[in-house]
Amino acid sequence: MIEVQKKYQVITLRNFREVEKIRNHLTEEQMHAIEVVGNVLPFKINNYVIDELIDWNNIPEDPIFQLTFPQKGMLSDFFYKTMEDALSLDLSKAELKKVADGIRYQLNPNPSGQEKNTATLEDQDLRGIQHKYKETALFFPSSGQTCHAYCTFCFRWSQFVGMEDLKFAMKESELLVNYLNENPSITDVIFTGGDPMVMSTQKLETYINPLLESRPGNLQNIRLGSKALGYWPYKFLTDKDADDTLRLFERIVNSGFHLTLMAHFNHPNELESEAVQYAIKRILKTGVQIRTQAPILTHINDNAKAWADMWKKQVSLGLIPYYMFVARDTGAQEYFAVTLERALAIYKKAYQNVSGLARTVKGPSMSTDYGKIEVLGINEINNEKVFTLRFIQARNPEWVKEPFFAKYNPDAVWISDLEPAFGGEKFFFQ
Repeated sequence: MIEVQKKYQVITLRNFREVEKIRNHLTEEQMHAIEVVGNVLPFKINNYVIDELIDWNNIPEDPIFQLTFPQKGMLSDFFYKTMEDALSLDLSKAELKKVADGIRYQLNPNPSGQEKNTATLEDQDLRGIQHKYKETALFFPSSGQTCHAYCTFCFRWSQFVGMEDLKFAMKESELLVNYLNENPSITDVIFTGGDPMVMSTQKLETYINPLLESRPGNLQNIRLGSKALGYWPYKFLTDKDADDTLRLFERIVNSGFHLTLMAHFNHPNELESEAVQYAIKRILKTGVQIRTQAPILTHINDNAKAWADMWKKQVSLGLIPYYMFVARDTGAQEYFAVTLERALAIYKKAYQNVSGLARTVKGPSMSTDYGKIEVLGINEINNEKVFTLRFIQARNPEWVKEPFFAKYNPDAVWISDLEPAFGGEKFFFQ
């Protein structure tokens, strides 16, 4: 049982050189690269990740180091030199931001057609609600648009770098209630961001209470998308409102809603600390379900053993493996991308080495503009080698579970790299 309160300390570009472990284990060249890349893509870490997750004797290969510290290869040589040159000049903050934004806009900062998903109510755009799938709405509470630490691969990186025109956020929970009442097909609301678990319990309640009190539309399930278990398990242990958070979870469950914490774990090392294991036990006692998801990433988890070990450990702790994703076409995708063929091979091998309790996991899955597309296999049909694919979820529900085929491309890392098989001009959903 963990009783000693751990003080939360944030490390950013402003103060990372002041941290002893960083100074002692990184070269000047590595720290310079962090500054250059970190001025384009977001960088934020905390003392738990530094003290308890990163193996500082395995730098730079350590997976959690790669997961949280910007690396030179995350920018092309041209973009890296552009930002490096700008930092060497005596530019104002506004001028530096202009250079950085010029690079950011070329990194596809708003992938998978997210702008198409903005909900509307009485001709008003609700920038804090995305409604892509019939049954599910994403809600971006304005107070949750940050994280305890930033993942270097994050597809929502533009939320954190001051690009206000691309930011999704909403303060008004009343509009969420009204939208759910107007759209009774929605059964699930996902609180996302950022990370809703950076909010105090009191702030989170301002969004949750209206749902519990009014029970809008046909809402049945509430999900909280969060990396807090991986990056700051003390949120559920010794933070001043940790017990309040767990009582809120109990209240949601006892009110008749199903509550799931969608936990992001990228590597089995994140599951080894005493803090995370005890936090999981406390959450599960409230009646909350915890499902896990992560993308497959070069430099971090691109091997079957890591995935099999992670799924086994998750099951042993009472978690439900849910998704293996493919790195989205944004930000540092080129640095992290795994080919679809290799992702499938890793998924299959890992899947074959776990029991049925872990075979709840779906993947590898691409969260595309059209929906979540699962790579089922590589087959030969009518003497043509093809990828066999299907939608797990889609803008059009009629597309779901219908298999379709793409020409085999060993270099493909995303749907845009694929073409229809058998001479088709376009996929049926295009």
